[in-house]
Amino acid sequence: MDEALFNSCSMPEFIGAEVCDTIGLVIANIDPELRRRMDIPERFGAVGLIGSRTGAGAQIQACDEAVKSTPAEIVSIEIPRDTKGWGGHGNFIIMGSENVADVRRAVEIALDKIHEYAGEIYISEAGHMEFQYSARGGEAVNKAFGVGVGEPFGFVCASPAPIGFVIADTALKSAGTELVKVLRPSSGTSHSNEVIIVITGEASAVKTAVMTARESGMKLLRALGSEQHIGFPPRLRLEAATRTGL
Repeated sequence: MDEALFNSCSMPEFIGAEVCDTIGLVIANIDPELRRRMDIPERFGAVGLIGSRTGAGAQIQACDEAVKSTPAEIVSIEIPRDTKGWGGHGNFIIMGSENVADVRRAVEIALDKIHEYAGEIYISEAGHMEFQYSARGGEAVNKAFGVGVGEPFGFVCASPAPIGFVIADTALKSAGTELVKVLRPSSGTSHSNEVIIVITGEASAVKTAVMTARESGMKLLRALGSEQHIGFPPRLRLEAATRTGL
């Protein structure tokens, strides 16, 4: 990454850049035909955009925080195949509001929170994992995964898919949780080489399940011959380690 270029742009649409190749943008007045094709409701006078090459749970949680703190709403969440050409996913999230100031603030909050939640994305030469937990999921989590607003939320993901399958099973057996959604290469993802589960239940049980999955996943991914690292540049790892954790 070129440090001189990172987070430097004079375009009015640009809000900022963050870890995991995340960019935050706003559009104050959408072209009418593009609005129609992108299924943006008329009530949203402006939209805020979050997109990252790596991860989805972290960014969805970050946007949850953004819409809790502003009048902005979640318009759509997509999880495209990405991880910069590896086995996993990225994200494309649209938030909308009546005025540009609200979505601008929402994007700013999301960018700040992505830095925090990305501490639970792990990448090695062989694969990747992502783990997320919240005692109280919000609008973005509900939109993406169907977990009830205000309900505990757990996200367990690993690639290659066999590792994802095993740690999903391990998580569900470790505590009394409810399986809300399963995403696999042929269903729920853009044919990415991973298995993802979304769970809910008692907050303590969800947290235990996610932590158990993480412990198992570390061992299995390491067996492919390379150590995993947090999914963003080394200069940011120490700071993130002090701000994140389940």
